[in-house]
Amino acid sequence: MDKCRRYENTELSTWNQTSNICLADKYNKDNAERCANNDFLFRDQEFTISNDFGIYCDDEWKLSLVGTINNLGQFFGIPLGGFVADRYGRSFSIALGGILGAVLGIVRSYSPNYIWFLIFEFLDNLTSSTLYSTCFVIGIELVGPKRRVLACSVITIFYAVGEVALAMFAKSFQNWRDLLRITYGPSLILLAYFWILPESVRWLLSVGKEERARGILRRAAKVNKRKLSESALDKLVIANRDKLQQSEESKFPIREAFSNFKWRIANCSLCWIVHVLVYYGLSLNVVLLDGDKYNNFAYIALVEIPGFFMPLLIMDRFGRRYSLCGLMLLSGLCCIGTIFAGGEQQTLQLVLFLVGKLTITASFQVLYFFASEIFPTSLRNSLLSFCSMMGRFGSMLAPQTPLLAKYYASAPAILFACAAIFSGCLTLFFPETTNLVLPTTVKEAHAIGVKKPPKDQNINLPA
Repeated sequence: MDKCRRYENTELSTWNQTSNICLADKYNKDNAERCANNDFLFRDQEFTISNDFGIYCDDEWKLSLVGTINNLGQFFGIPLGGFVADRYGRSFSIALGGILGAVLGIVRSYSPNYIWFLIFEFLDNLTSSTLYSTCFVIGIELVGPKRRVLACSVITIFYAVGEVALAMFAKSFQNWRDLLRITYGPSLILLAYFWILPESVRWLLSVGKEERARGILRRAAKVNKRKLSESALDKLVIANRDKLQQSEESKFPIREAFSNFKWRIANCSLCWIVHVLVYYGLSLNVVLLDGDKYNNFAYIALVEIPGFFMPLLIMDRFGRRYSLCGLMLLSGLCCIGTIFAGGEQQTLQLVLFLVGKLTITASFQVLYFFASEIFPTSLRNSLLSFCSMMGRFGSMLAPQTPLLAKYYASAPAILFACAAIFSGCLTLFFPETTNLVLPTTVKEAHAIGVKKPPKDQNINLPA
């Protein structure tokens, strides 16, 4: 029995109006039938889009379609947001994306039907999906190399904090319209970012806005109580001009990138697809486990916090390749373990889910750094956005994985495990970037992993 089937009626009237009870002996327990009109009587107390728009039983694919539309918006929104961030600035992109996402999210809470809900779901992610990657980039660009990993780890843990908050809000406010207004409303404060968020100095210098970059550096020195001479600023600006001139190697940089780095791009794109599939797939499927679904979701979000800090301990010690490979293999093994930990071993199954999510989170963090280190400065943002865009194929597939469980309960875990293990092995074909400076030109990036680069290239890679 499930919520879409009931025992067959043995009499025309099964409801005792006098005693206000339903008599069990009026039903045939040996024969079950589907509920009439794809509906059912006993539902959760939640007021979701499912019972608001009448999406039950045979129409449950419409619920999975919401997740696919969400990621379709990200597929187009990520490269669009990358263009805005490169053209108009990182802080402008964050403020604009946050405001548009907040407005569209609040408007979505007033959707009169399922179709309008899908439209605003798409537009929301089209405009705001680049927020995470842009915050990551500005975090890298605002600090020095020694604190780069730590700074980005601190920034990204708030993603997990937001997930935990979402679980708690969803548990407290079980009307989906109220939940959207509560979660999107605070984002309106991002309007202030147009004025208070400092722009990336690296971006300002790359587009020739040297005076504005000088002003931000002076302000940073004042806040940190450091002395910064004008001569030091002049040296920085001049050195940046020289580096930009050296990086102008082609009139068609994207074509040159795919010519020189086609295997790196292909491998990185596949790795991104797998990470997104497993990362979001575990989050979506954890609600199918026994126990309180809100608490389970909160647990799997909390475990991401140590996952974001784990790269601090392993990236430099074991190298980028082995860290990435090992974490992906471990995540795949945990997914396999959940298959054998079902039934009475509910606690063990949840623990394996949590460890799998922790390792794929840490692996995702390593991948972000790795992808930034194997491509040159002139193409880094474009290629990072491209790989992230390809990852949306994984996030489009992830919402469909709960449907697989209806046909075979272990199917999602098998899919996640096979994908993680296969892609994890392929990461060993990446060049190692540990203790190497970020490459500026295509030649420098191409020389990564080459033991003896030609002398005429005059490349100085060791940090």
